[in-house]
Amino acid sequence: MKELVIVGGGVAGLSAGIYAQLRGFHATVVEKHRVPGGNLTGWNRDGRHIDNCIHWLTGTNPVTENYEMWKTLGALGEVGVHRLPTLYTYRKHGKSLSLHRDLERLRKDMLALSPEDAEKTEQLIADIRAAIHFTGIGGEKNDRKSTQLERLAALPVLKRYYGMTTGELAAQFHDPTIRGFLRSLLTERFGAVALLLVFATFCSGDGDLPEDGSLAMAWRMADRFQSLGGSLRLGVGAKRVCLEHSLATAVELADGTVLPADYVILSCDPEIAFGKLLDRSLMPDYLRKQYEDLRLRRFSACQCAFACQMKKLPFVGEQVFELPPALRKKYGASYLLVREFSHETGYSGREGSLLQTMFFIDEDACIRLLHAAVDRAAYQSMKTELSADMERALAAEFPALDGQLRCLDAWTPVSYRRYTGAAVGSFMGFAFGARVLPVLRSGRVPGVKNLLLASQWQQPPGGLPIAAKAGRAAIELIAKNKK
Repeated sequence: MKELVIVGGGVAGLSAGIYAQLRGFHATVVEKHRVPGGNLTGWNRDGRHIDNCIHWLTGTNPVTENYEMWKTLGALGEVGVHRLPTLYTYRKHGKSLSLHRDLERLRKDMLALSPEDAEKTEQLIADIRAAIHFTGIGGEKNDRKSTQLERLAALPVLKRYYGMTTGELAAQFHDPTIRGFLRSLLTERFGAVALLLVFATFCSGDGDLPEDGSLAMAWRMADRFQSLGGSLRLGVGAKRVCLEHSLATAVELADGTVLPADYVILSCDPEIAFGKLLDRSLMPDYLRKQYEDLRLRRFSACQCAFACQMKKLPFVGEQVFELPPALRKKYGASYLLVREFSHETGYSGREGSLLQTMFFIDEDACIRLLHAAVDRAAYQSMKTELSADMERALAAEFPALDGQLRCLDAWTPVSYRRYTGAAVGSFMGFAFGARVLPVLRSGRVPGVKNLLLASQWQQPPGGLPIAAKAGRAAIELIAKNKK
């Protein structure tokens, strides 16, 4: 039986491990942290649970291939799914617009806001319907696979959005609320086709929330892997990959253990794989070029979790609104997103509610923050200031929250860099800009026959489904090579 050593117990590593066991290999997954999942994680503070990852999970509609993948991985199938009526609501000057699951309601709300934008609104709604077919879903109730003809018919629609950013799409509308609605979920620099596909995913029932959240999903995948006979080593990191000529022969761990391997799969961040475990010269050319491509800038976020004394909040779901001008200048961010967790009763403890806030920052802002955080005392002060700023912004938008919030935790790109090793503290891959094709690149590492990469960084913009597919693809390459 071929022995595989997989470095990194995030989604890509666990996916590779599960598919390896199903293919008749024996896999050992090595994870430096004491919990599996990588960025698919959460933690407890003061009797409350903080969810780091899932805002929506692509692959919750049972007719899709992604659902079958998640079911194979143990992530879905036996657990329920929260199907919320809206994905998010944008707010501006007393007006709001929500991405409803019901596309007809979204259409009517947009027309009511701006009759002047009627033509563009009708076009956008029709294009979302076409994009649903492209994702593989058909039927009036989104309950069957789309036909090949339906998918082909959607290609001209995607081509029309391919060359635009979300900011350029928003600029086609006159109404400021609609413009903010289109700009605020992702950043303005994201490709418009990415936003179109997010809308299509949610409105087709394929972008919902697994019950119990991110950390529970990670443990379900870990349990699935071990139930198939895989070995999971938590709390010990890899020190280096041992090479002899053009072969990877073993992985040496931080505790001195050496794990012999017929194949090695690197599911850690590429900055760790090619810089710590291996020489950087071994990084695949396409990945190196992606780091240098200005269309594929990296990004991250600053986030806070708050305990709220109020049991009934002044909003439900996720809300997005503009940061005050002073904070936009201070942090280089435009919008603040706030989530509540009434759908997960165990998160908030016995009393009150739980809120989490976040705003996106670009690569340059991440780097500035990382430099400033070299002084640990200064960084702690920075986090205190961050949570106070977010609290004031929340109270300004929702006056009922004034005096009702207590910060539980704050985390930034500095946290993600410490946790995953990502160079600028990214929790996803490259930002999906205009004129970018979302193609999963090969996991082969040139010059080493039995060494592969399995990472969300192989396809912009990364994320959970891409990580899982990268793990599966690595095992398919090994199985093909074996034949």
